[in-house]
Amino acid sequence: MSIDKHPVRVARAAGFSVHLFTASGGAVAVLALYAAIERHFAVSFAWLGLALFIDGIDGTLARAAKVHETAAAIDGVVLDLVIDFLTYVLVPVVALWRSDLMPTEASFWIGLVVTIASALYFADTRMKTDDLWFRGFPAIWNILVLYLFVLRPPWILTAAALLAATAMMFAPIVFVHPLRVVRLRVPTIAVTIAWFAFAALAIVDNLAPPLWVVAGMIATAGYFLALPFLRHSPLA
Repeated sequence: MSIDKHPVRVARAAGFSVHLFTASGGAVAVLALYAAIERHFAVSFAWLGLALFIDGIDGTLARAAKVHETAAAIDGVVLDLVIDFLTYVLVPVVALWRSDLMPTEASFWIGLVVTIASALYFADTRMKTDDLWFRGFPAIWNILVLYLFVLRPPWILTAAALLAATAMMFAPIVFVHPLRVVRLRVPTIAVTIAWFAFAALAIVDNLAPPLWVVAGMIATAGYFLALPFLRHSPLA
């Protein structure tokens, strides 16, 4: 008696499609990198925003498609880390180097430090806690560098912020995963959506948005920075 293999084929196709969707972030990274090299920074951050969106939903799709069963030949975790390193680290570092936010020599050497430290962080098996918080600053250089482009502080403060964030990757602190958080999940997702909206407006305004957009970006950042203090709060 023959067994209908159609559902199996569909499941495998769905699993591989999710991996392909994740891998498409690599092409987006190349487009963002090219824009950064050409000093089209708003365009570069627009591509990085798309990459962030892909990264935000591919995990949910992977779990729905059960890729660890249907497309097990490809390690989705490794694939995700490869794409994340390009979009979270490499492109923002190049954008800094090509910008006028810091002297070229400073951005070059600090960029090397950021890249080396981030490679170690990405390979750290202790990157996440049991309740899915990130240990240390989660190497979201795409977001930090976006703030630096919008706020444009004196270059010495920019350099200090980058070096401080590098050190915080290995500090005994935690940062929330905005889409997998359990406590305060609804307000956190709502603030995440608001942050995306403010960031999009800043990009549309060529990284020189009006004050109310800047205030919105600062307020949403403040929410995420305050969350670790509520991690074990009985009020959360």
